[in-house]
Amino acid sequence: MTVPAAPIQLAPALADLDACGLKRRRRTVSRGAEETADIRLDGRPCIDFCSNDYLGLAAHPQVVEAFIGAARIHGVGARASHLVSGHQAEHEALERELAAYTGRDRAIVFSTGYMANLGLARALAGRDDAVYGDELNHASLIDGGRLSGAALHRYAHAEAAALERQLAAQESGTALVLTDGVFSMDGDLAPLPALATACAKHGAFLAVDDAHGLGVIGETGRGILEHYGLSPAQVPALVGTFGKAFGTFGAFVAGSEDLIETLIQRARTYIYTTALPPAVAAATRAALAVSISEPWRRERVLALTRRFRELALAAGIRLAASETPIQPILLGSADAAVKASDAILERGFFVAAIRPPTVPADTSRLRVTLSAAHRDEDVEGLVAALAELVSPE
Repeated sequence: MTVPAAPIQLAPALADLDACGLKRRRRTVSRGAEETADIRLDGRPCIDFCSNDYLGLAAHPQVVEAFIGAARIHGVGARASHLVSGHQAEHEALERELAAYTGRDRAIVFSTGYMANLGLARALAGRDDAVYGDELNHASLIDGGRLSGAALHRYAHAEAAALERQLAAQESGTALVLTDGVFSMDGDLAPLPALATACAKHGAFLAVDDAHGLGVIGETGRGILEHYGLSPAQVPALVGTFGKAFGTFGAFVAGSEDLIETLIQRARTYIYTTALPPAVAAATRAALAVSISEPWRRERVLALTRRFRELALAAGIRLAASETPIQPILLGSADAAVKASDAILERGFFVAAIRPPTVPADTSRLRVTLSAAHRDEDVEGLVAALAELVSPE
């Protein structure tokens, strides 16, 4: 006699999440068309310190007009995948401009950063290979390694020596190394020169997701590779997203002619999905151009970051060692982070509580992000509110 399958029990698991302070709740945000961080959160007016819109380009008039103009010409959707009839002139132009911007042979546009990382890992590694990743990598890099079918190895955060030991122990197959450039929850930088040296020594292929570095880090905003002075030969694959500093939506991979052609042929997340709307590609082209022509935006967000750190440290607020616009304030328990976020919101500032599994256990935090759209008084007001709530007694 067959035993019926047990029904999936959803309610108890949800109740457990709630009891542990780990249940997430969506908020409804309303924004105006102005280039500010003013929002309404569930109807409540406040200042947004959660956004990844580092350069304040999401509402830039040129970006908005490029989107509207392209939608009038091309319509709203791409209508098909890139390899059928979805690859349009705006996509082609954007890929050329991204290749020039990153100093690579070619670029390929994906619909999301998650899809870019999954597609890259699965196209480059398989059952007989190994994928190595920083233990604090973004979930898309971790999942890309898992879905590739390769053996997945995690090395201690930012420890290039640990990676080298793992690479030295590999006996056969391809070695693919995946890392964030700027770690999204901590704001620190990957030790890319040392990682690149380890990869070169052991013949490993290094891919960097610089979602939070492009547009902000480096002398001209070209990201972590510019910051460290690394060449395409040292870091063969560069992943970037449009939904952070460039204020739009989507992602790309840039690299050699052979790498991009391989992704066109083998990246399932590229082949089997509808192309990015051409209006979004047009808006991204405009955002890329503005990021180059208005360098004050990068200078502004970095100046605000320095000002925030100066004021916060003077107020006794413990900060992580981050010089990027991502400024985490570690509070430990999920409950403490949620209560602090709620209390900050009462004072007119939205700073999300970040909890496991996004971050390791006992490292729940407030994740403050700075933007060129913030005013000086926004930053000063936030620090004053934080000083009341999270400074040590």
